[in-house]
Amino acid sequence: MANQYEVLGKAPGAEDLKKLSSENIHLTIKGLSAGYGKMEILHNFDLFVSKAQSLCLIGPNGAGKSTILHSIYGFTNIFSGKIEIDGKEITNLSPAEKLKSEGIAYILQDNSVFPDMTVEENLLMGGYIKDKTEESFEEAERVLQKYERLRNRRNQPAKVLSGGERRLLEISRALVMKPSILLVDEPSIGLEPRYIQMVFEILDDLQKNEKKTIILVEQNAKKGLEFADIGYVLVSGETAIAGKGDDLLNNPDVGRLFLGG
Repeated sequence: MANQYEVLGKAPGAEDLKKLSSENIHLTIKGLSAGYGKMEILHNFDLFVSKAQSLCLIGPNGAGKSTILHSIYGFTNIFSGKIEIDGKEITNLSPAEKLKSEGIAYILQDNSVFPDMTVEENLLMGGYIKDKTEESFEEAERVLQKYERLRNRRNQPAKVLSGGERRLLEISRALVMKPSILLVDEPSIGLEPRYIQMVFEILDDLQKNEKKTIILVEQNAKKGLEFADIGYVLVSGETAIAGKGDDLLNNPDVGRLFLGG
């Protein structure tokens, strides 16, 4: 399989990547080698994303896309390298510290709502590590006011929600901690097209209007690159191509390998 990727040419270096996010860099990964147990999946990986910028990671299964999100959030073994927010190293902080102190929220790809709890109770679970519970109630109320779909079902069990509404609830629950960075794993997975559109509109609103920095992994490469400011194409734990989302959409190599073109 590797041979078909040789046409992708010379991999971008750190300086090439930095140019895609040159202003107000929010999150930086430098020379990261990470994986699970003793198995290294990411090799000397670099990433730069600016405040309120969106970055989409695409590539074949097993390329290391979700491992990047896991490493940022603290779910992997890190063998070398650094992760920084606004110049402060956060590499070895726990997931709870990253959420509470550094404003990093991770939105899982699998269905993670609590089906028998109400929509409102699910939202409040998003603030479980807040010191002040009244802040969770305030933020949950703000989310409910923002999203009518959830507001109309606030007292109903989450199991009555459609697939798209559940994904909205998962995203909204992460917002209760008022994060500055959203790590979003496969937002479109298992959704009907109309709900996929809704989810990307919500992410677009969070980026543009609430100034969230968004890093997402997306199997639907076309949808992900249409949404994101920049994209990295991962192959075997390394970045093979990087560019603006629109440029990657029009790149014939990316199209042939990942967009069905």
